[in-house]
Amino acid sequence: MTTISDKEGEALARLNENLAKMETLSQRLVAALAKHQPSDPALSGPEQDLFVRAGQAYWQEAMLHPARLIEQQFDYWGRTLRHYVEAQQAFLSGTLAAPEDPGPNDPRFANPLWQSNPYFNFVKQQYQRNAEAIEQALGAACDELEPGDAHRLRFFTQQIIDMMSPTNFLGTNPDALERAVETDGESLVKGLENLISDLEANNGDFAVRLADESAFEVGGNIATTPGEVVFRNHLFELIQYAPATEQVQETPVILFPPWINKFYILDLKEKNSLIRWITEQGFTLFLVSWVNPDASYRDIGLADYVEDGYLTAIREARAICGTEQVNAVGYCIAGTTLSLTLALLKARGETPVRSATLFTTLTDFSDQGEFQPFLQNDFVDGIGAEVEREGILKSSIMSRTFSFLRAGDLIYRPAIRSYMMGETPPAFDLLFWNGDGTNLPAKMTMDYLRGLCQQDRFAQDGFELLGHRLRLRDLDVPVCAIACETDHIAAWADSYRGVCAMGARSKTFILSQSGHIAGIVNPPSKKKYGHYTNGDMSLSAEDWRATAEFHEGSWWPRWGTWLKRRSGKKIPARTPGDSAHPSLGPAPGTYVKRVRPA
Repeated sequence: MTTISDKEGEALARLNENLAKMETLSQRLVAALAKHQPSDPALSGPEQDLFVRAGQAYWQEAMLHPARLIEQQFDYWGRTLRHYVEAQQAFLSGTLAAPEDPGPNDPRFANPLWQSNPYFNFVKQQYQRNAEAIEQALGAACDELEPGDAHRLRFFTQQIIDMMSPTNFLGTNPDALERAVETDGESLVKGLENLISDLEANNGDFAVRLADESAFEVGGNIATTPGEVVFRNHLFELIQYAPATEQVQETPVILFPPWINKFYILDLKEKNSLIRWITEQGFTLFLVSWVNPDASYRDIGLADYVEDGYLTAIREARAICGTEQVNAVGYCIAGTTLSLTLALLKARGETPVRSATLFTTLTDFSDQGEFQPFLQNDFVDGIGAEVEREGILKSSIMSRTFSFLRAGDLIYRPAIRSYMMGETPPAFDLLFWNGDGTNLPAKMTMDYLRGLCQQDRFAQDGFELLGHRLRLRDLDVPVCAIACETDHIAAWADSYRGVCAMGARSKTFILSQSGHIAGIVNPPSKKKYGHYTNGDMSLSAEDWRATAEFHEGSWWPRWGTWLKRRSGKKIPARTPGDSAHPSLGPAPGTYVKRVRPA
């Protein structure tokens, strides 16, 4: 009779205990999933229709060119059968060695067992063969579709391929299985607890938690640059930051962050805070902290954001500082709307803005880039139905859309670590901010998606706003635009094209290395990413980049020099507010601390 040691018995007891815990947790899991509200059919229907049309195109191709598709199918069958035979031979040889693996390197398969273990190696290679076969069939279908539909089909098919990766399933993930054995099943218990916690926090909707939220406090250990809220209305709080120098430039700076995120991406830590750095360079800095709207904001549109947001903030900053003009900065969508605001001021004959700086800003949407699958009429119609019903576009919908553009980094890897490995989400401030999104008012959502993104009116025949037809060429203040080389949200070449179309006589374009966030939040002290400059903006984007000069280090000092030339003389530093603008509370204010949306 086989006996087990005391150590093995203890391990078995722990395993049985953890399995029992999992059975209990399963009841909570069912309860959490029961809270899930089905998504609007309008949001899922377009993709279903697209795949129907793709299937029709595939079979049409089969009828027109049967030999080509039969050859592809037999090739797939042949490689699959050979792969199975090779794996069987490896098993029968007694060596338990995996067959030759000429497949491409893939970070998902970094565990040595994917190479050495015949089971995992077989699973990996077969997955890669399946993906290749799907891509070949996709190519045949796309040949018969319109370019826009083909682009969308490739995108959604890639989502399916990524979802079916063997690393996403416990039985075919050696890392998760090894961890489960090492911990006697405890990692699976913790993973299930993490999953249930995320479902309960999101009303049954799947949204993997990216960061340990308990590790951060807005205004505590992030967003700590000192300042005061000096104005507040229904759309924003205006923060004036305390001076960090004895003298400041006369013309103040006002920074407009995007309202689809919270502003503290620019003030995470002292060492990488652009907000703190600006004050340290001797500028009086104001910042707009946007409200996180609820359904009562449903009728707030772009016109309201311009009139009650931008123009009001500029007016109040000028009043506090006693200046005729400000230097304005807009980041991403806030840069787009700043550009609309400047065109409106031109139409009104007003000049309260001395210069404009645009971070990763699109003003010409003629190329929809990676967002093309989400900007077709059927999908936008679905968004329209959603916001009409809810009054807002929930932050979770936007977050999910952005996540699918980088599904490996923002969905699958975090889910594997949290749910299959049982790890606590990392204490990473950038990911904490990424999960702290904001809602969008219904009207503003559709103004932006229809008029700007889809119809490209600002760059084309004009965008109607507040009684004026606004055109990109109307923007005539000096402009400094910073784009990012690997930006997947605002492609740098698209940003460049928009700046070239502006009517400003003075235009500066800086291309930072890295992406949408890291390329902007790039302090000089890190000496991490460099940047490119080229004074000839008559060139195409490709030629501009090919002939640009590369500079080591951050673009911040270069921009600081550009800004100082447009900021007047030095004056004694200003304390926040004045008699008409008493402090309403310390920075970072109250709007940014509103409850994190589900």
